[in-house]
Amino acid sequence: MSGGSSVHGLTGRALIYFTSIFVSLGVFLFGYDQGVMSGIITGPFFRNYFHQPSKAEVGTMVAILEIGAFISSLIVGKVGDIIGRRKTILYGSMIFFVGGALQTLANGMPMMMLGRIIAGLGVGALSTIVPVYQSEISPPHNRGKLACIEFSGNIIGYATSVWVDYFCGFIQSDMSWRIPLLMQCVMGALLGFGSLVIVESPRWLLDNDHDEEGIVVIANLYGKGDIHNPKARDEYREIKMNVLLQRQEGERTYAEMFRKYKTRVFIAMSAQGLAQLNGINVISYYAPYVFESAGWVGQDAVLMTGINGITYLLSTIPPWYLVDRWGRRPILLSGAVIMTISLSLISYWIYLDIKYTPTLVVVFVMIYNAAFGYSWGPIPWLYPPEILP
Repeated sequence: MSGGSSVHGLTGRALIYFTSIFVSLGVFLFGYDQGVMSGIITGPFFRNYFHQPSKAEVGTMVAILEIGAFISSLIVGKVGDIIGRRKTILYGSMIFFVGGALQTLANGMPMMMLGRIIAGLGVGALSTIVPVYQSEISPPHNRGKLACIEFSGNIIGYATSVWVDYFCGFIQSDMSWRIPLLMQCVMGALLGFGSLVIVESPRWLLDNDHDEEGIVVIANLYGKGDIHNPKARDEYREIKMNVLLQRQEGERTYAEMFRKYKTRVFIAMSAQGLAQLNGINVISYYAPYVFESAGWVGQDAVLMTGINGITYLLSTIPPWYLVDRWGRRPILLSGAVIMTISLSLISYWIYLDIKYTPTLVVVFVMIYNAAFGYSWGPIPWLYPPEILP
């Protein structure tokens, strides 16, 4: 896998945007997996095939993906440093493909859970390495926008899965849940094949002394394909200098990272941790259940989830233009306030259980998702690479 080639002659901004949008398939898969189970677990054919699984079984099946993601996220950083970003994306895609295939062909709950945890390993690898790769190919002045575009890929995946669930819900057979799961394999294969043609991270190339390939990639990204372009040469010198300085600091280990940069690491981990703990996973994985508890029934609950997915996706577009104007903190703070109010009102209307509860719950779930989509969704993906060396 040569790292210095461009993609069909693309250079400059076109190459940066093409690559950033394409590798967003990595987080697309994460979003797809978040949403696909939400519609499947309420389907009659799924429930009959798995003998009316208990809430504990359903909850375990849904959550076990996160265990796989957690495990792979701990090791993929080191793997990416050893074999490169592109190969890591390729192997992550292959693992995800295997997990998706096991889920699609599942003949019982054990096989389904095995597929979920293997898919989680792929999700963890991709959702860890893709933001690193994206930040390493992006120019500093455009990094915020490109990171937000990357997060939009995650929500496109979520919205796509919900609508696939909805339309497949009209199929009167087990294919109503097998087809949505099969789509994981299609997207995983597409990302895997694509990883063979995208450029390698210039930082990784220079860090591993592939300087000739590195300057070619840098020229394609920043110098219109000309290795003698002054901007490309400046970028090369800056990256190489940073690489050499980090080498002088010694071996890079987790222990060393925590010792030298414990405050930065804590902030970076808190950003992602709080993003996951603010209720978004309840809505993402169990939205139809939430809507059913508010009075929507069957396919109507999945339909409301699909409409919510569209508003969720649209909310990820404003940060493309606001993140580098407003800054990170104001967006996070404003989003947190709106989300707190929305979640409180969702609980309040479900508790009251009045005539307008179904409509009001949908409205405030949409507001909650929109607030997350423009704030705590994209910013925690962008923030850690910016504050860590």
